[in-house]
Amino acid sequence: MLKYTCIEIFTSESARWQGQALHYAIVRYVNALKIAARTIVSKGVAGSYESGDLASEWIEVLSFNMPVRITIILPASETASVLAGIQEMVAEGIIALREMDVVFHKTSSSLIPKNTRVREIMTADPVAVRTNSPLHTVAKTLLSSPFTGLPVLDDRNRPVGVIAQGDLIYKAALPLRLGLLRSTDKVRADDILACMENRLAGDVMTTPAVIITQDQPVSAAVELMLQKKVKRLPVVDALGAIVGIVSRLDIFRTVLKDCPDWRSFQDKSIQVDNLKFVSDILRSDTPTVLPDTPVDEVIQVIDSNDIERVCVVDKEGIFLGLISDRDLLIAFVDRHPGIWEYLRMPFTEKGRRFRELQEYLQARTAAEVMKTQVVTIRENAPLEDAIRLMLEKVIKRLPVVDKDGRFVGIVSRDSLLRAGFGSIA
Repeated sequence: MLKYTCIEIFTSESARWQGQALHYAIVRYVNALKIAARTIVSKGVAGSYESGDLASEWIEVLSFNMPVRITIILPASETASVLAGIQEMVAEGIIALREMDVVFHKTSSSLIPKNTRVREIMTADPVAVRTNSPLHTVAKTLLSSPFTGLPVLDDRNRPVGVIAQGDLIYKAALPLRLGLLRSTDKVRADDILACMENRLAGDVMTTPAVIITQDQPVSAAVELMLQKKVKRLPVVDALGAIVGIVSRLDIFRTVLKDCPDWRSFQDKSIQVDNLKFVSDILRSDTPTVLPDTPVDEVIQVIDSNDIERVCVVDKEGIFLGLISDRDLLIAFVDRHPGIWEYLRMPFTEKGRRFRELQEYLQARTAAEVMKTQVVTIRENAPLEDAIRLMLEKVIKRLPVVDKDGRFVGIVSRDSLLRAGFGSIA
């Protein structure tokens, strides 16, 4: 549920603010704030006031000052600032306030209401580290977390950098991705993280931190993520202190709550200009292998592409399964503990140092290690379906198939952000 607030002002036609009818002035005031709010003014057909005066449309009643109710529905995070302005304007009347659980907030032309602010969707009180935090502690924090990056703060709680998985790999010599490292036992993980001893977060962080202020629209956050090629943004207040984190997942979750029901539009053959399908954004250059491909060749393919996985298809292109380096680790670690070191090494060194293991892997095939229970999506599905699947199943990359089950590409979170939300403003 979306957390919204309903502000109701009970006043009369005669109420004024700076020479204008109060209800008109409040509508203009809220509209000028450029927030995701709706304002409704309704006039009663009869009523009474604290003074004892009656209001009615009947001609025999002389009083004609009809009651007016102004209703403002707005995100809960905007309530305090809006209420402060309204209280100054209302010299006669009653202001009431109540919380609302909004099921969705839909707009007809964008995936997110254009005036939605970053503070309304961000994750507050984010996990963060200091510039003098030990690097191995930072790595352990990331290992126990669902995210792969942390903001680095100075002594005034201002983000001065970010540490992501790439920083650990390329600047701190971490030999494995965090996803792989999570699959090992504590003793082996501690041994791998030993390379980071005596180093601090400030030594390897990426600077400066790409930040966004909490009052900016979500569209600005999307644009900044795409421009700077980052997955998350530290959110700061007016003084530059961190107040939250906004990530691609925060945006996707908001879209699921807010976006139009594309599926119903599609089913009814209604044409919508900005309706996008999975086929519009899939990445078609994803490497594939046949089920009889030797595992050592599969490892080469995974090593040489940035998707870190390979799809298995038959000779007709029918999708059969998916293989990641984690699947390889799980498949062979019990029988060949050396698979750890094998996966950690550059491919040019694998054959020289692990001849026996390499021969073993040459005798195994993709079909033996592939994961067959894989969530896929049809190429003609709306983006909303892809977002929902990736969130519910915690999937970063989603294989796409055609109506006959043939593999046609991969949808990633980055491609969803780039093609699906780059025009929400």
